[in-house]
Amino acid sequence: MSDLRAAVLLAAALTVARLVALFSTPLELYPDEAQYWLWSRTLDFGYYSKPPVIAWAIWATTAVGGDAEAWVRLSACLFQAGATVLVFLIGRRLYDGATGLVAAALYGLMPGIQLSALVAATDAPLLFFLGLSILAYVTLLQATDARRRLLLAVGLGAALGLAFLSKYAAVYFVIGVAVHAVASPGARRAWSLPVAAGATIALAAVLAPNLAWNATHDFATFQHTAANAAWSGVQLFNLGEAGLFLLSQFGVFGPIPLGVLIVGVGLAIARKRLSPADFTLLCFTLPPLVIVTGQAFISRANANWSGAGYLAGSILAAAWLMRWRARRWLIAALAIQGAVAAFFLAAVTSPALADKVGLANGLKRARGWSQTADMILNRATLEPGLTAIAVNNRFLFYATAYYGRDRLRQLGVPLVSWLLMEGPRNQAETAAPLTAEIGGRVLMVSYEGWRRAEMEADFEAASGLEIGSVWLDRRHKRKIEMFTGQGFRPSPRDPVSGLPASVPPGRPTPP
Repeated sequence: MSDLRAAVLLAAALTVARLVALFSTPLELYPDEAQYWLWSRTLDFGYYSKPPVIAWAIWATTAVGGDAEAWVRLSACLFQAGATVLVFLIGRRLYDGATGLVAAALYGLMPGIQLSALVAATDAPLLFFLGLSILAYVTLLQATDARRRLLLAVGLGAALGLAFLSKYAAVYFVIGVAVHAVASPGARRAWSLPVAAGATIALAAVLAPNLAWNATHDFATFQHTAANAAWSGVQLFNLGEAGLFLLSQFGVFGPIPLGVLIVGVGLAIARKRLSPADFTLLCFTLPPLVIVTGQAFISRANANWSGAGYLAGSILAAAWLMRWRARRWLIAALAIQGAVAAFFLAAVTSPALADKVGLANGLKRARGWSQTADMILNRATLEPGLTAIAVNNRFLFYATAYYGRDRLRQLGVPLVSWLLMEGPRNQAETAAPLTAEIGGRVLMVSYEGWRRAEMEADFEAASGLEIGSVWLDRRHKRKIEMFTGQGFRPSPRDPVSGLPASVPPGRPTPP
C-alpha cells in the first residue's frame, strides 16, 4: 500500500468515526456555534467578532442537510480530514512518505484536533487553509521554473487569504515567512519581485471584500480581535497564567509530541545545527507558541490560541521521532493519543461516560439550551401583546435564536438584547438591541439572575417574576429569571463608565 493511500485511508477512517459521533451525540450546540449558525442565515463578507468563512461553511452544509446540530458542525469534520491529508503531503515533500504518514497520524489523533473536528468554530478552516499555504510555500521554495514559482505564489496568496478569512491568527504564517526569509538566504532568493507581487496581489484580492466590510462597519472584527488580546482588567505579568497555558499545551498537542518539540529545540540550540526542512517548520511552529505564552504571562490566553502552530509542529515532531529512531516513543505517542481520541468520541456519543469519570463540567455549556429556550417561549406564549423578548446575555440570545427558531417565527415577536452599557458590546447587542420603539410590553429574561434589578429599573412597571431552572447534569443547573416589563425607558447611564448610574463602581461586566 502506498504512503499516500495509507494517509487517505487514515483520514477517511477518522472522518467516519467522527461522523458517527457527530450524528449520534445528544450534545447541543454551544452558544458560539449557535451564533455562527445565525450569521450563516445572512451571508456577508464579515461579522462582528470573526471573519466570514465559518458562516459560509455552515450555510453550505445546512443548505444540504438542514439546520440540525450535526449539519451545523459538519464542515469542521471535513476541514480536519483535508488538513490531515495536507500534513502528509507537506511531510512527504520535506522528508519522505513514511515521515508524512507518521505526521498525519500524530496530527489526526492530536487531542485538540478531536475537539476541533466536532465543533463549529474557526480553528478547523484556519488549519486547513494554513496547511494549503504551507504546502504551497515549501513547494515554491523547491521549484526551479520561474513560471511554476509564480503560479505557486498566486496559489499561496489565495490560500493565505482564505486562512485570514477563517481567523486572523493566520498572521502567524506571515510572521513565519518573515523569520524564514531573514534567516535563510535560500528563502530570500525564492521571493523574486514577480513572485512576491503575485502572492501579494492574490492575497489582497481575496481579502479585499472583508477589508471593505470592516471599513464600513467601524472595523468591528479587528476591534473585537484586539479586545480579546487586551491587557485591561487582568493581573499583569502572571507567571502562573503562563505556566497553566504551557501545561494546557501538553493536553492539547499531546504530551509526547510536545515533549519531542521541546527536546528537539534544545538539541538544535546546543548543537547549533538545524536542517533546512526542520528550520522551515520551526518558523511556523514556534511563533504562535512563544507569542501566546508571552500573552499568557502578560495577561491571559486560551489554550487554542496557539493552534496556528499545531499543523507544522506535528510534522516536525514526526520528523524528529523518525530521525532519532525513537520507535517506542512513537508507538507510545500514537497509543496515548489514539486512546484519548477513542475516549473523546465515546464521551461525545454517550455523555454519561464523561459524567461518570468526573468530566461533566466540561460539557455543561453544550446541554440544556433547548429546554431553556422552551421555558422562555412557553412564558412568552402566555403573555398577550408582547412587543419583544429581551435577554441580557449573548449566550442566551444565540441559544434561544437557534433552539427557538421555529417558535419565534410563529410568535412573530422579535428576540433582542438588553444593554447594560450605553453602547453595544457584542454582535447580539449591535444587531438586535432593545429600544423604546419595541419596548411597550417586553418579556425580560435574566441569565442566572444577573442584573435583574437594573433591568427592572429600565421600565415604568415590572411584574410577574418567575424563576426557572434546567438541570444540566447531577451537579449543575442553569437558572433564568423572567418578568414582564412595561414602558421601556432606559435609566440614565454614567457618562464615564457607561453603566446605569445606580450601579456602584467596580461591579462586574456582563457574563
